[in-house]
Amino acid sequence: MSELIPITTPLRRFQGHEGWVRAVAVFPDQRRMVTASNDKTLRLWDLKRGVVLKKMEGHRSSVSSLAVLRDGQLIASGDYNGEVIIWHGETGELLAEPIKAHSDLVYSLDFSPDGAVLASGSLDQTTKLWNTKTWQQQGDPIGCGSVNCVRYSPSGELLAIATNLDIQIYNSGTRERVTSFKGHTESNISLTWTPDGTRLLTGGNYSDPTIREWDTKTWQQVGDPWTGHSESIYTISVNPAGNLVASASSDNNVCLWWLSDRRTVATFKHSAGMAGVTFSVDGKRILSGGGDYMISEWALFPGSHPKILAITTARIACIVGDLSTAEELLTRDINADPNNHTAHSHRSFVMARTQNWDRALQDAINSISIQPSLTGYISKGIALCGKGHIPDARAAFDVASMYTDQNSRTTHFLLLIKAIALFSADQHDEAILLLKELATGCPNADTRACQVVEAYLRVQLGIKTSHGARHDEAAEHFTAAVNCNALSSKSDIHDIYEDLVVLFGWNLKSLWLTAHQKRCDALLQANCLEWSKAFMEICRARCLTNGDAALAAYDYDTAIALYSAVIELGYTLSDVVFANRSEAKLGKMLWEDAFLDAQKVIELNPSSHVGYQLTHAALRHMDRYSEAIDALAIMWSKLDHAPEAHIRDLHQQYLRPSQAEDAIQRAVRMELEHAPLRLLNTSTGLLCNRAAQINTFKTSAEYKKLLSFTAKHPDLRTGRIKDVVATYFRCVLLSHRWEETEVLLHDIQDKVVYELNGLNGIAKLQSFCKVARSAGYQWVWMDTCCIDKRSNTEVQESINSMFAWYRHSALTIVYLCDVPPSSRPGALARSVWNERGWTFQELVAPKVVLFYQKDWSLYLGDRSPNHKESPAIMKELEDATGIDARALVTFHPGMSGAREKLQWASKRVTTLQEDIAYSLFGIFGITLPVMYGEKKQNALGRLLQEIVARSGDITVLNWIGQPSEFNSCLPAHIASYTIPPRTLLSLPEDHIHIHTQVSSLRQIVPTDVALKFYEQLEQLRAPRFANCRLHLPCISFRVAEIRRRRGLAQETPITYEIKAQGLNDLLITTKETLAQFSRARPMQQTFLLIRPWDRDLLGIPDFPKHDFINDTEHIGSWTESGSSIDDSQMDDSDKFPGGSSHSQALQLMVRLGQPFDAFLLAQHHVGEYKRIASDQKIVAQVKNIASVDNMDIGTVEIL
Repeated sequence: MSELIPITTPLRRFQGHEGWVRAVAVFPDQRRMVTASNDKTLRLWDLKRGVVLKKMEGHRSSVSSLAVLRDGQLIASGDYNGEVIIWHGETGELLAEPIKAHSDLVYSLDFSPDGAVLASGSLDQTTKLWNTKTWQQQGDPIGCGSVNCVRYSPSGELLAIATNLDIQIYNSGTRERVTSFKGHTESNISLTWTPDGTRLLTGGNYSDPTIREWDTKTWQQVGDPWTGHSESIYTISVNPAGNLVASASSDNNVCLWWLSDRRTVATFKHSAGMAGVTFSVDGKRILSGGGDYMISEWALFPGSHPKILAITTARIACIVGDLSTAEELLTRDINADPNNHTAHSHRSFVMARTQNWDRALQDAINSISIQPSLTGYISKGIALCGKGHIPDARAAFDVASMYTDQNSRTTHFLLLIKAIALFSADQHDEAILLLKELATGCPNADTRACQVVEAYLRVQLGIKTSHGARHDEAAEHFTAAVNCNALSSKSDIHDIYEDLVVLFGWNLKSLWLTAHQKRCDALLQANCLEWSKAFMEICRARCLTNGDAALAAYDYDTAIALYSAVIELGYTLSDVVFANRSEAKLGKMLWEDAFLDAQKVIELNPSSHVGYQLTHAALRHMDRYSEAIDALAIMWSKLDHAPEAHIRDLHQQYLRPSQAEDAIQRAVRMELEHAPLRLLNTSTGLLCNRAAQINTFKTSAEYKKLLSFTAKHPDLRTGRIKDVVATYFRCVLLSHRWEETEVLLHDIQDKVVYELNGLNGIAKLQSFCKVARSAGYQWVWMDTCCIDKRSNTEVQESINSMFAWYRHSALTIVYLCDVPPSSRPGALARSVWNERGWTFQELVAPKVVLFYQKDWSLYLGDRSPNHKESPAIMKELEDATGIDARALVTFHPGMSGAREKLQWASKRVTTLQEDIAYSLFGIFGITLPVMYGEKKQNALGRLLQEIVARSGDITVLNWIGQPSEFNSCLPAHIASYTIPPRTLLSLPEDHIHIHTQVSSLRQIVPTDVALKFYEQLEQLRAPRFANCRLHLPCISFRVAEIRRRRGLAQETPITYEIKAQGLNDLLITTKETLAQFSRARPMQQTFLLIRPWDRDLLGIPDFPKHDFINDTEHIGSWTESGSSIDDSQMDDSDKFPGGSSHSQALQLMVRLGQPFDAFLLAQHHVGEYKRIASDQKIVAQVKNIASVDNMDIGTVEIL
């Protein structure tokens, strides 16, 4: 930011947002603007009036990205939840429901130039393309890593994607990757194309806050990185003319750059970090938004009121000295309109700057011939002076005065230009005399302008006479310039008299410094040493004062120049000057130079903390982290022993190294809370326990860098610590089918896995490590060798934690040993991996999964970052497992849908019989003791007991097969859950039919009977287990008769005819032999057919859907959303105290009249029953629902 003074006052501020403004876009009609914010809204603005036209609400989380179609008809916005919303460009109304586009934050959106496609990039590591007519996804996602920015090329042929790892270029039609390259040293945050498509500009994060320019033919970097920002660059924008670039950064600045030479034109300083910036359609304004919750509008070059070359891109080119571009732009204007007299005169000025006097004169003559004007005659006068035709030049300036409209200020400025032109033609005396006359003789004269011009001309005279070795005379000229009062406020003369910069290329910003330095040199050369010492002290003081001002204004180039001047002028060496220059060099990212100045500060004032503070800042940016940490520790020591109280109080700003270490250690503990106890280091090939993992981190460059950058209290409040720790400890877990020979813990303990004999299990482990390492992961886990199976404690902790480990893994790699290379679709579905018990949780727990074939190549060659987002692969898994693909992706552990989860696991097998239960602990979010040797039925029984006790879900008791020795109401085998339970049928939708049934019961069942029946059921408690005994609330029906159905005597299973009070007769088939009896031949043993009580039948399922803690948990009340009869439709006579109603009771009775899955119980002891298992469902139905007397409501105890 060479010699730039930050601009702090915008033209306007647009206020209204209540959070960070993340993005800003203008419409092609130049009348409107749309902005997106963390306050979950977009706002549509009237640019002319500065008011909000529409507050656009619809997002459920912070809005993170924004795009406007080129014709302004559509707006697209993305948010932190991964949703994209499409809005009408004119009205700001929603055009469709939000699209769940991604599983994580949508960081960037961009419409293709033809408007047919919207590209969305997300932190979920994908870029997706959407058809803007159907809003359906086009093709598969592009797996590209965590996306920060997506942008189409101007032609639409290419799509550029900025990720944390690299820049990727795709052919937008074929989706083939054209190229990829590293880009910035760490993350690539932003990018944009130039309008002609020949350049791609990219912005980096805080570790490399530069803009880099790439040739789109060779994809090689052009020139050096653009330096000027000190924090992440979130947005880059190019003006419509393609020659100016604006960048928004979290360092609170928006920088304006000249594309041709990468120089900074202006810096617009804000009070908070910036996230978005764009140019107005006409290129005359910049609009920026960020952490100040507002949008600021800036003029490109404020502070000037030009009379020559109005604010155009050519004017900007003249200001920054890009005369070839200025000529090209003006020539373009002339070619478009040959009668554009203004363009001719403006090009004449440019030609004069290049000293091409013939062309300058010809353009001036052309301009006047088209239309005589002030600028035409001024350009002619300048050109004639350049050619040495002084009388003709004077005449031209005289004629120019006729076109000033008798405006004294314009006339005054004209005479200033005349004086400068005459001076350039070596008419020095005449020029100086004219200036003096102007300053004293003209009414309303701008005397300061006269002084500025005279000072500049005096400096030029001084330089000229110095070259002639006339040092005394040169010193007089420089003294006259220095004594000019106009230079005392040099900070603004460049803007105020910008026309002089445009016409003559003057550098007014450095005028004061140049005059002083040249004067000192001249005085020294003239042997006026004694006299010059005093003057040099004045120079040094002025340089020091102005250097401090430049540093405070973040004008680092000027500050460095001024402090260097102080040092060069022989100032008594002071640590303060070197400290300030070091700080300015840090601002310019001149790390090594800043370090050298910091060392000088320590040399001059070793007791001060400042030198070590600056050393720390420089070293950490030089990647010398250990030395930076040492410098920080010494700084703390200096603060501790400082004699001044206010210096010691600086402790409050800084963190002690131990505080930073504690904060990092807390983050490490939190990160490793859900990580395996032992991990393999893919870099070293060594197995590491938890202590070794942490020690490896502490000796890593990542840790030292993090520690060196965590110096102040605000550093603790950023997510940087968490992000660095999470990235370092990213872990890859393996899911595989155990084969005959697997590597165990003792095989690799204290050995480098890469050096072992690569056979069987060792080869699998080595390949796994290499694949993970090549993908950038340092830590991996494999169940065969990363668990000490000799330790019961470790085995138990591992089994109970394994679901969480897979859930929090960065990636789970599935190795399919039975899927050969180059397999066709369907091979995954046929893999034995789908049949194993442990692989069930290894499939549903991870968020990111990749499937590898026998030769460790990706299944189907699918290189997307997550196969769970591959429709083809997920369809195979759905077919193989019987689990809906969406459920596989969105699976949540816990008790919800417990019976369905058991059905999903019912066909899986394990080598160890107990594992069929242990492998499901994580599926249900259960932690139980692991006791190998307890046998399958006991292990499964403990699991099912816990599920019933926690969830109250009686469908878990609905199975077909053999009873468990653990409890007869539980199955002996998980396969008993293969057949789904009977679902409760919904009441008919026909309201007339409903009212008919209820009305019929109303005539038969007395109100008090119905209400009492309802309340009895409502008061039943949840099922519970105690000492392997099930206490089951139910409606029971006493069995009156059991008869064996006639058939073969040896027939098994046996079919029995059952008659029960209140039920229709039914058949059951069982392997058990039942005693036969009837009313005529009764027996003492009691048999019951029961309907386990399901509170959902009440129509107000009071038991919460989350896990039950105990059976006394509070019961809430809510109305069933699908209920066909609304209480509001009932007469008051139907309502009863206690929250129930006659109609609710009758609706319950209608439900109970439907067929249900019944259990047959046989009395074992008094009050104790055992369930008789059946080989088929026992389907029962009440004979007459009105006969509630035949229904026994209560709790039975089942062994």
